Amino acid sequence: TSGVLLMALDPEAARAVTAMFETRLPRKSYVAMVRGWPPAHVRVDHALKPDDAPQDTEPQQAVTCFQRLAVMHIDVPVDRYPSTRVALVKAHPETGRRHQIRRHLKHLAHPIIGDATHGKGAHNRWWATQLQQQRLWLHAQQLSLPHPVTGEWLHLVSDCQDPRLNADWCQLLNGWPWQWDEATTIGPP
Repeated sequence: TSGVLLMALDPEAARAVTAMFETRLPRKSYVAMVRGWPPAHVRVDHALKPDDAPQDTEPQQAVTCFQRLAVMHIDVPVDRYPSTRVALVKAHPETGRRHQIRRHLKHLAHPIIGDATHGKGAHNRWWATQLQQQRLWLHAQQLSLPHPVTGEWLHLVSDCQDPRLNADWCQLLNGWPWQWDEATTIGPP
């Protein structure tokens, strides 16, 4: 995953930030390129077990809201269909389970392009060839939380349209025939 990465510089700050995440205080948003065309808006409330949990482990609550930003149709058969459809979605996880966004998109039958575990191999290989790189097309776009010492709200942003930071996303967003949904923006809310 590309984008925002948060690091604490001392143990006390790390504990404070961990406590914030445990109470679901931080707000996060991600952008992903997915296979197919998901609904314009969908809220997934689908409990998840940790990947490495014993079989009898109870699933934990996991909720993600998705908003479709754009769609693309390409007249190239990648697998059994005569053409290829992909979409850009914005994800807002309300809970913080491991691989939650990836697993919820798989649950919707719209896996992230480049997801070797939850995606479709034929699509991953085709897009890796077209974009000349093999990667997971998931971007941590924004994280908002109070500063662990001052309490002032921090809004950390990694703009996928900034060519200095995210040239690969710029190539994807600007070099392909996306059809943008009305009144959507890929930028922070």
